[in-house]
Amino acid sequence: MTQQWKAICKVADIPVPGARVVERTAKPGVTPPDVAIFRNSEDKVFALVDRCPHKGGPLSQGIVFGERVACPIHNWNIELASGSAVAPDVGCAQRFSVKVEDGMVYLDAAELNCLAIEVKAA
Repeated sequence: MTQQWKAICKVADIPVPGARVVERTAKPGVTPPDVAIFRNSEDKVFALVDRCPHKGGPLSQGIVFGERVACPIHNWNIELASGSAVAPDVGCAQRFSVKVEDGMVYLDAAELNCLAIEVKAA
């Protein structure tokens, strides 16, 4: 399957370290969760659903450090590359494919159009 990339923003539009929220288009009767695009101090870019797997906190409002983000609600640490919670916590935030080219951030259009599959912690 060939990926079709959708231009989202310039890398420079994302704070260092920090995040930018991408609102997803809603279909009638369906409200997909937003996507958070993160940029760390090494200029690496990641994208996760903007919802902590613990209680649904907005990851985009968390603190980015290294290749992790701390949820602003209960301080769960989430790996930016995989979306996985750091032990002892358990859970995963949906990850999105990211491409950075010529200073622009692109997300996979097919992934953006799919609903997120939530994996809740026990």
